[in-house]
Amino acid sequence: MVKVNTPALQMRITETPRNALLRSAKSVVGDLRSSRPPQQVAMPQFNGSAFVDSRQPSAHTITSLKRWSVAGKELPDVLQIKTIHVYDFDNTLFRSPLPNPQVWIGSTIGFLQTYETFAGGGWWHDRNVLLATGEGADVEETRAWEGWWNDKVVELVELSMKQKDALTVLLTGRGEANFTDIVKRIVASKKLEFDLICLKPEVGPNGQHFPTTISFKQSFFEDLIVTYHEADEICVYDDRIKHVKEFREYFEKINRIYLETQNSRKPIVAEVIHIAEGTRYLDPVTEVAEIQRLINTHNTRFRDPARNLTRSNYGRLKIHRTVFYTGYLINNTDSSLLVSELLHFALPPGAADSRDIKCLANNIMILPRPAPSSILDKVGGVGKKLKWQVTGIGHWEHKLWAARVQPVPSNAPYYTENHTPMIVLGHYKGVRPIDSSRIQNWQPVSPEKALVIETTVGERAVLRVEEEAKDGDWEPPFANKSNKRRRPQGRQDEDTYNRDTRGNNSYQPLSDNSPYNRPYPGSTRGRGRGGRGSGGGRGRGNSRGGGRGRGRGGGPGGYRSLDDHQQPNNDGGHDNHNGHGNSGGGMQLMNY
Repeated sequence: MVKVNTPALQMRITETPRNALLRSAKSVVGDLRSSRPPQQVAMPQFNGSAFVDSRQPSAHTITSLKRWSVAGKELPDVLQIKTIHVYDFDNTLFRSPLPNPQVWIGSTIGFLQTYETFAGGGWWHDRNVLLATGEGADVEETRAWEGWWNDKVVELVELSMKQKDALTVLLTGRGEANFTDIVKRIVASKKLEFDLICLKPEVGPNGQHFPTTISFKQSFFEDLIVTYHEADEICVYDDRIKHVKEFREYFEKINRIYLETQNSRKPIVAEVIHIAEGTRYLDPVTEVAEIQRLINTHNTRFRDPARNLTRSNYGRLKIHRTVFYTGYLINNTDSSLLVSELLHFALPPGAADSRDIKCLANNIMILPRPAPSSILDKVGGVGKKLKWQVTGIGHWEHKLWAARVQPVPSNAPYYTENHTPMIVLGHYKGVRPIDSSRIQNWQPVSPEKALVIETTVGERAVLRVEEEAKDGDWEPPFANKSNKRRRPQGRQDEDTYNRDTRGNNSYQPLSDNSPYNRPYPGSTRGRGRGGRGSGGGRGRGNSRGGGRGRGRGGGPGGYRSLDDHQQPNNDGGHDNHNGHGNSGGGMQLMNY
C-alpha cells in the first residue's frame, strides 16, 4: 500500500508485493528545499537525454506551456498552483487493451507491439485498435467505456479537479497526430477535466524530437515545473515500472541541480507512484480482425518508401495458426472446481497463495501435436464430448500435482498417448507439465473428491504473425526461427518492444472467464514493458519463440522431449475401448 500524501489525495493505492519494493516516500531532497522565493527563475543546463535535442531555449511561460496541450483550456495563474498531479493514460487511468496471450504465441505478442513491424506502426500506433475497445467507440462512448477504467485512479483525478491549488495533467506517449481525438473522447465521456492533455508530438514546442516516451515526458516535466515554479510538489502516476524508476531518478537529479544553481526554482517534492491494474483484452474475433487489417495495410505499403512510414524491413505478412496439442479440453467452470477442490487441498500449507504456483487443470492430453484423422476418428472427432471421473491424486516430488481419471462410463472408448489418463492440476514455476509422467504412486480420492467433469475433444492452438513463405506440413510450435536481421535499427529504446501483457500479477486471469493463471506455450522470457511509442524494453519484439531443448534423460522409461520423440507405429498411443490402458510399447509423453 502506498499513502498519497497530498492535501486532496488522502487515499491509498493497492500494490502487489513486487510493487511495494518500488514505492517511495517524499523525494530525498524534500527536506533540502529552499524556502527562499526565487527572484528570477533561470533554467539550469541539463546534459540528460531529455534535453539533448532542444532546438530553441524555452521561455517557460504559460503561453509556451499551452503549446504542449490539446485541451485548449486557459491555464491557472502561476502563483495559484502549489501542487501538480500528472496521470498517465494507458493502463494507469484507462485500461487499454493488450494483445491477448490466449490468442497469440508469446513471440508474436512482442512482434505486434513493435513500432517497426508494420509499415503503418504497431499495436500502440494505430488508432483503430483503441477505437475497437469494447464494442467500438460509437457504442462505448454512450456508456463512458464502462468497465475499462481504473476506478481508483478516476477517483484521484476527480479529487484533483476539486483541488483549487492543483494543476491536473494527462500525459501519454500516444502520438498526437493519431490519438488526440479518441483520447479526448474517452476522457470527456467520463466527465474528467484536465488543465493539460499532452500527447507526444512529432516535434516539440521548441523544436525537440523525441526518440522515446521517456525523453518526451521528461522534456515536458522540465517545462512544467519551471513554468509553475511556485508549486511545492508534483505527483506522477504511471503503470510501467521502468518509467517509475526513471522518473524518480530524474526528479532526484533535477533537484540536485536546483540546489547547486543560483537563481533557479526551489527543489520540488516529487512522488512517483506505480499503478498496478488488471489487464483487459479485445474480443478475440475483433482482435484478430484488427491485426489482419494491420497486415493488409502493411502488405500494400511495405514496398513504397513514401508509404512505409516506419521503414519496416518485413515483406508480406500473414497470420499462421499453430497447434500445440490435441486433447480432451476442460471448460473453465470445471477447471476452477478441480483447482479449488483438489489442487488447493493437495498443496503444502501456504502454497496456494504463493506466486510460484501455476494452476492448469485444463485438459487431458491426447497428442502433443495436431492429431491425424485416424486418431480423431478414434476419439469421435473434434467437438466430441466425454465425461471423466477423478480416481486418484498424485504428485512428483511435491513440485507437480495431477489427478488420475477414467471415462464415464468406464468402458467408454478413449485415446491418449499416456499410459495413465491424467489432468495436470498445477506445478511450481520451473517444473514442466511433462514431469507428470514421473508420478509413480496415486492416492485414491474420497467419494466427495471423485469429481465428474465434462470434456470436449479439441486443439490448443494460438496464432502467430510471420512473413509469407512456402506452405508446408505442420511444423513444431517451438521451431527455432532466427529474426536477428529484423531487429529495428533506428528507434532503439524502451518503447520499440513489447509491453507485458500479463501485468505484474502472475495470477492475473487471461480472460474474464478464466480465474486461474494458465501459462501459454511459446512465451518468451524477456517480455518487458514497452511498446506505446518507439523504442525497446527487455524483450525483443521480434524475438524467437522459446524452444524446449533436448531431454535430460532419466525418469520412468527414460524421459525424452518433443525434439527426441518419434511417433511409434500404430500411432503409439493408448487406444482404450474397455477402460483399461494398453501400453502398446508407446512412451509416456505429455507436453504443453
